[in-house]
Amino acid sequence: MNFTVALTGASGAIFGRELLRKLDADVRVEKVHFVPSDNSLRVLAEELELSGRTQLLEKLLGHAPVKTIQISNDDIGAAIASGSYPSNGMIVLPCSMGTLAAIANGFAEKLIARAADVTLKERRPLILCVRETPFNRIHLRNMTLAAEAGATIYPVIPTFYNHPASFDDLVRQYVDRVLAHIGLPQKDAYIWGK
Repeated sequence: MNFTVALTGASGAIFGRELLRKLDADVRVEKVHFVPSDNSLRVLAEELELSGRTQLLEKLLGHAPVKTIQISNDDIGAAIASGSYPSNGMIVLPCSMGTLAAIANGFAEKLIARAADVTLKERRPLILCVRETPFNRIHLRNMTLAAEAGATIYPVIPTFYNHPASFDDLVRQYVDRVLAHIGLPQKDAYIWGK
């Protein structure tokens, strides 16, 4: 399996880091294309104290990447910008309202929006983990546009029915649910009623 993961400038970098770690460790996944936006670098510095593009992926994963490659958001000619490149889907976590607007309105000037556009046109799963509160009408309209185009709007809302003992538990459970939604259920995920 082959996935694209984008991190954008919304708060919630810890969720993106957990997603990258789980995908990189999953034996079912062959390759992960990681695209950080310029604004995500500021959030990564603020929230996770990770600075710069140099060895960013290694810092996020906590080790040298096994199957994950980092691509610049400016690389509009990257493989993931073409529908002929095989992919099992794309996850944007966290997804800023600016990125949502670009995707919802077909404004594919940067690689993240272009890869999302390709994902939609090829009818592959696109999960937009929006992170903003409260939503204004523009946000809601853009979410509706993206959903009508085929995206799944998956707000960063943690669960509490699993009785999380720590913030890390909240993050893991949310990421596990996103991965299950894209066809990668995690064996240690909490499942209601089990």
